[in-house]
Amino acid sequence: MIKRHTAFSLAGLTVVLACGMLLSLSGRGPVVEARQLAVPVDELVPVELATVGIVPFTGSPVVLLREPQSGAIVPIFIGPNEARAIVMAQRGVETERPMTHDLLVNLLTQLGGSLERVVVDELRDGTYHGALEVRMTGSNEVKRIDTRPSDGLAMAVRTGAAILVAPAILEAGEDIPFEGLGDDDVVTALGITVMAASRDLREALQLPDEAGVLVSASQGEAAAAGIHPGALIVEVNGRAPLTPMAFLELVSATAAGEKTRLRLLHGGEERKVELDTGLGLTERSRSHGPTL
Repeated sequence: MIKRHTAFSLAGLTVVLACGMLLSLSGRGPVVEARQLAVPVDELVPVELATVGIVPFTGSPVVLLREPQSGAIVPIFIGPNEARAIVMAQRGVETERPMTHDLLVNLLTQLGGSLERVVVDELRDGTYHGALEVRMTGSNEVKRIDTRPSDGLAMAVRTGAAILVAPAILEAGEDIPFEGLGDDDVVTALGITVMAASRDLREALQLPDEAGVLVSASQGEAAAAGIHPGALIVEVNGRAPLTPMAFLELVSATAAGEKTRLRLLHGGEERKVELDTGLGLTERSRSHGPTL
């Protein structure tokens, strides 16, 4: 009974704090003070949230960020709950009742706000620090709110908000080993989210038995180029992506200054598409398509 009471109290406290933060943003509470960044804004590097992985031997979860300019995949340590929340969002899993990050996004939306950017600006004493940048409807003012980066990233994957990190964060992650989740991998690169093409999914979508990964969502330039859920990506720069992690690696290996060349099959037709390796996330909403 004590453990249940404690868990309930913590959950209730989370909701109270979230409501207080959002009410203050809507002008019904104290003014939210601007959170000062540890580095100048123009030094921040835009990245794409690729997937969740683990550190070998320890099993510690990390979120993998793709840095388009260098092609580097950089891990950042996160908690198990946030890792689960990110994977669920990438998979499009909807829970019967809203989880904490869904609740925060819903509250923000209902109060007329939008999450513009998530910033990870500092690694201090082994702890990552970050901020949410929120804009209210009809206002040009952006509110910057302190956050744990893991929570901010879990919200970003739900809203399509831009993600920016300090160069020191990228450098700190260079020596952290990581690996994917195996059959459970869901990976995003170039605005395309892919997953393993299981036999059941191939039969349901009438896909050929050719090696490749299945598109479960797309946004921005990828969606505009006609890459939609249900497509099977069979080549990235002339090579077959055998797994979602292989898809990420092949995209990241695209030579500087060149576009990533994709060959895909959809609806019985073959298509070839070239996409810039930059983020290209011009749309917030993911494209609609079949539930996979």
